Amino acid sequence: DDVAIGNVIGSNIFNILGILGLSSLFSPLPVHASIIGIDNLWMMGTTLLLFPLMFTRLRIDRWEGAVLFAGYIAYTTSLLTRAS
Repeated sequence: DDVAIGNVIGSNIFNILGILGLSSLFSPLPVHASIIGIDNLWMMGTTLLLFPLMFTRLRIDRWEGAVLFAGYIAYTTSLLTRAS
């Protein structure tokens, strides 16, 4: 289990920092202001939500999964309403 979590986290970090950073060396990538403002708040909130979940018996209960899924639905809904 720990190896799988390490692979997922390591892969995400490498993709964001390595691939995106390397490609921006060749061609600057514009960052929309909404990503800096709204999406960063969502990411920080999700991270703060995950910290207590990581230290509870190393298991995600149904209600914790429901909270995470509700957060995902709320974020996706906010993306769709922002796009239109």
